[in-house]
Amino acid sequence: MFQHIHPYEPFLFKEATRLIVGTLPPPRFTTGELKPGDVDFCYGSRDGQLWPILNEIFNLNLLFETSERAVQQRKQFLIKHKIGICDIVASAEREKVDASDLGMQNIELRNLLCQLERFPNIETLLFTGGNSKNGPEYFFRKHLKANGLTLKLVFNQVPRIHEFIHPKTKKKMNTVSLIAPSGAANRAVGSLADYKLLKAKNPSFNTIDYRILQYSKFFQ
Repeated sequence: MFQHIHPYEPFLFKEATRLIVGTLPPPRFTTGELKPGDVDFCYGSRDGQLWPILNEIFNLNLLFETSERAVQQRKQFLIKHKIGICDIVASAEREKVDASDLGMQNIELRNLLCQLERFPNIETLLFTGGNSKNGPEYFFRKHLKANGLTLKLVFNQVPRIHEFIHPKTKKKMNTVSLIAPSGAANRAVGSLADYKLLKAKNPSFNTIDYRILQYSKFFQ
């Protein structure tokens, strides 16, 4: 059984107003066996789409390489735009060593409510995935339920928006369930009616373009 431990501490600071919440990076980030083109930081997989999407939205000219400069570029961007990162899964076990969320077993969650209490300027949680099993929204719902809380639906179209009241600070907070920035979610994107409409108008329009449109509303 592979012990999949999150290799990065939460990237949090007092000025942060938004928080990116995912699950775990691929196992090679835990073992340190990175591939060429990986960045040794949150969402740094060369196969991931979060940083390419943000690179396009903000014209960042990011480096996509295993270097300290590439890491610092990403940290500087996050600080400038007051965005933190705290994936909700601290560790999990896997029978098959891959990056599948469904393959996670014996999952240990991070205490996001505690982090939100420590950093009270955060207003919005940006989930990199929806409420499918073992996705970030799914785990956050479990985390809230364990604390006697639930999410209240605010907007029922993709990306779905919910709200909740923090039990300690009594602050109302929003969550946004973005389409996952991974190739595995492309089929889901392709099935969306508005994606099909945009694709029909412009045959060169693709699933990355769709995510850029979606993410830009919540990151800018």
